Amino acid sequence: MQNKICLITGATHGIGQAAAEGLARLGATVVVAGRDQERCQSTVARITRETGNPQVDYLVADLSAQAQVRRLAGDFCARYPRLDVLVNDAGIINFRRQLSPDGIEMNFALNHLAYFLLTNLLLDTLKASAPARVVNVSSNSHRGQHLDFENLELIHGYWAGTAYGRSKLANLYFTYELARRLEGMGVTVNAMHPGFVRTNMAANNGPLVRLFLPLVHRNSLTPEEGARTIVYLASSPQVEGVTGKYFVREREVPSDPISHDEEAARKLWEISERMTGLGK
Repeated sequence: MQNKICLITGATHGIGQAAAEGLARLGATVVVAGRDQERCQSTVARITRETGNPQVDYLVADLSAQAQVRRLAGDFCARYPRLDVLVNDAGIINFRRQLSPDGIEMNFALNHLAYFLLTNLLLDTLKASAPARVVNVSSNSHRGQHLDFENLELIHGYWAGTAYGRSKLANLYFTYELARRLEGMGVTVNAMHPGFVRTNMAANNGPLVRLFLPLVHRNSLTPEEGARTIVYLASSPQVEGVTGKYFVREREVPSDPISHDEEAARKLWEISERMTGLGK
């Protein structure tokens, strides 16, 4: 990955941080994106120290806010001439329904719309850098879900598992639709499931949840194990030119049949354009 520039969101903890470290070990220039400056700085220092790679940088943005997604894209393009790999990893699960700064249900805003908006804002840079890769972190939680376009933000009947699972299904609709739109342009787009990983996901839901997380994660994968497929999709020559696929443990696997509904994917794309202002 020498001379390759990688941007990774959600990279100050968990699998995002582990993926950033893994790509830095391969010699890539790694740009860590996180919402807290101190955590970004400590992450960069740690990765630099552990890998010996001085080409590690950071950008600060809360990706649940669309204005900050736009600022992140602008700051990246002002600082770097190319983008070889974009990893969309930032995510959340909220046990109670919460709205983003833009008034959008938070799971949908951060887990899907942030992927959609950031990738589209960086698309020209990715195309100009071809061959380039986009890696979207999804989840097997998409299985058994469906998007209710009349209740997309779960105004009625909110449940955390449904909100999260549907946002991860949206990741797959986005991945497959973007792969179709970029066919022949030298930019590949793939999604992956990291497994059940020992991270601080869900820790935002209060002290009681944080207390029980160590018990929940007794047999979980380490962040490094969870990040392995991200690093593989971002760097391996074995997936050069492979696009529009879903991977688990570095292997292509079929996602839920509903995720291949092209009409639903196009409809979600159009709605996402309107919700992010890209359709104007």
